[in-house]
Amino acid sequence: MFEPVQENPYPDSHVLGEGPEPHPLLRPVLHLLGRWHGRGKGEYPTLEKDFRYEQEITFSHDGRPFLRYEARAWLIDADGAPVRPAGREAGWWRVTPDAGLEVVLAHPTGIVETYVGRVSGKEVEIETKEVALTPLAKEVTGTRRHYTVENGEMTVVHDMAAVGQPLQHHLTTHLRQRPTQAVSFRS
Repeated sequence: MFEPVQENPYPDSHVLGEGPEPHPLLRPVLHLLGRWHGRGKGEYPTLEKDFRYEQEITFSHDGRPFLRYEARAWLIDADGAPVRPAGREAGWWRVTPDAGLEVVLAHPTGIVETYVGRVSGKEVEIETKEVALTPLAKEVTGTRRHYTVENGEMTVVHDMAAVGQPLQHHLTTHLRQRPTQAVSFRS
C-alpha cells in the first residue's frame, strides 16, 4: 500500500512576488519569467513554402538558480485558425555568476541541444554547443536564438543549420506576456 503523499511543497512560479523568492543568480533573466503567447512566421530552403504559427512559452522557477522552460507551437492558416500541432520543446536555463547561460533543450522529435550564451540587459543570445540526435531524428547541426524583451513584448529569432543547409534564419516570433489570472475561491 502507498502512504499518503502531500502536495508538492515547492511549486514553480512564473510570476514575481508569487511562490518562492527567485535565486539571486536569476536576476539577469527575471524579465523572461511569465507565460508568453504570440504569432510567428517560419521559413527554410528545404520547405515548399513559408508557414505561420502561434506559440506559447513559459519561463518559471522554483527558487533555485535555473529557469524551467517550455514552448509549444501550432500551425495556423491564413485566417489564424489552428491547423495542427507543430514544434514543442522543454528544458532548463542555468545562469552563471557572470550572466552567462547554459541551456539544455529537448524536443519530442529526438533532438537534444545544449546551448551557451549571454544575457545583456533585456537581450539574450544563445548558440548550440552540442546537438544530440536519436537514430530517426532530423539532422540538425546547430542553432542560434536571440530573445529580446521590451515593453511587455518578447521577440524570438531562431536560426538553424539542418539537413545539409548552413546556419540561417528559420523562425521569428512576436509574443506578449499573458496577464496573471486571479483565482478566487468560494466557501
